Amino acid sequence: MSIYKIGVGVLTAILSFGALAEGGGDRTFALMMERNEKAMADYAVTQGRPVPEVQAYRYGMKLDIAKVVNVTPPVRSCNVVPSRMTYEDSSGKLNTLEYQVMGVCRNNGG
Repeated sequence: MSIYKIGVGVLTAILSFGALAEGGGDRTFALMMERNEKAMADYAVTQGRPVPEVQAYRYGMKLDIAKVVNVTPPVRSCNVVPSRMTYEDSSGKLNTLEYQVMGVCRNNGG
């Protein structure tokens, strides 16, 4: 086997491990949630409204959703992952809910 093929194989493995590390794990979810919080804080400021506090969704919770402002994009994972939705209620107040969804996975039709 030539040194070139070995080098390409090693480089491919390193890039694959990097992609796996970036594509999943607690750090990726934390970064996604942090970006969502910043975007929603910026949105609140531009709308002249207070920044919404993140609330954990509880089964049976009564929701008053007049307008969906933002939903975090699906994550490539074969596990249950966190997601957030920011919305305006009928009084115009911004709210952010955090809830669990199934990640986008080849095995579940994603």
